[in-house]
Amino acid sequence: MSICTSWATVAIILTVLLSSEGQTGGNQTESPKPGLLQLSAYLMANYSKGVRPVLDWRKTTTVAIDLMVYAILNVDEKNQVLTTYIWYRQFWTDEFLTWNPQDFDDIKQLSIPTANIWVPDILINEFVDVGKSPDIPYVYVNYEGQVKNYKPIQVVTACSLDIYNFPFDVQNCTFTFTSWLHNIRDINISLWRSPELVKYDRNVFMNQGEWELLYVDTQYNEFNLEREVSDGYAEMHFFLVIRRRPLFYAVSLLLPSIFLMVMDIIGFYLPPDSGERVSFKITLLLGYSVFLIIVSDTLPATAIGTPLIAVQLNHFTCENGAQYDKPVDADLSQTPVDSILQEISAIRQFLEKREEYRDIAKEWLQVGYVLDVLLFRVYLVAVLAYGISLGTLWSIWQYS
Repeated sequence: MSICTSWATVAIILTVLLSSEGQTGGNQTESPKPGLLQLSAYLMANYSKGVRPVLDWRKTTTVAIDLMVYAILNVDEKNQVLTTYIWYRQFWTDEFLTWNPQDFDDIKQLSIPTANIWVPDILINEFVDVGKSPDIPYVYVNYEGQVKNYKPIQVVTACSLDIYNFPFDVQNCTFTFTSWLHNIRDINISLWRSPELVKYDRNVFMNQGEWELLYVDTQYNEFNLEREVSDGYAEMHFFLVIRRRPLFYAVSLLLPSIFLMVMDIIGFYLPPDSGERVSFKITLLLGYSVFLIIVSDTLPATAIGTPLIAVQLNHFTCENGAQYDKPVDADLSQTPVDSILQEISAIRQFLEKREEYRDIAKEWLQVGYVLDVLLFRVYLVAVLAYGISLGTLWSIWQYS
């Protein structure tokens, strides 16, 4: 009996051990829910993205914004449109997205889909077209409720472009960030970095194109749409100042035009009554015309202004052309016989009054010499003024 009792005891002990091991193995297969999933479920449980995230509705949500210019893609002078690629950042506090890191595996920062939370409706007033901007579907949130929204944007904005100083022009375009619906009691706008850091920040700017970034000024403003309403709207202005690199236009436009003007000045030293001067001036006139046709696609054209270089080229072309435009009188009703008789009669009268005509020709030749000297001096003054204007524009561009 003792042996049977001992074997029974051993069997019971083995059964208990096996069952306990099975229970232990089953508990090991059941892993706890990850902390990120627990935290995400906790934050989104009673969250409503349609409500401004403040516990007290009287409290204003302050959105700090920042802007960095990455590239200037296109400057369309004709349509007055500027296309840029910027890195835009927003910072605000969401009082509904707070937690204790010790309760969720010491997680202090979490990425949440942008579509699941409240996002301020801050837009750029100068938007004219939606560019090809990459979609960033997430934002970062820390345990204190501070939301960071980083996104690159291709901005196509309206800008008042002044091309009178082309190719030594400096443009100033404005980006105005403001809430489209909420007034300043609900949403206020501030600058995340100091204005000095924003002004001369060119760390990410790609400056190998036609335009270079000089600086970015900032200005905060508050405005009212209706006089009867006391609550205004907050807006932040970013003034993007860019400058054109004129080397290409100086080589392709300025140097040929200067060469043509120098040749035109040399032509004044030919005798006024010589046929060579007339043919030389007509050749220059053709050169001006061909040059204008070639550069017509290069010069920017707008409805509010014309470049100074285009004004000068047209002025010189018209001046040279006006010297040699002669009216041609033709009477188509006359027969060939009548024309021949009139020519013979004119020749006979000319031979009879040759001496009289010779004296008159000398007088008119003196008048022509005087006018030629006068026009030559006027032309020199115009060329000198043109040269001073180009030098002034270049100096302004150089030290801007």
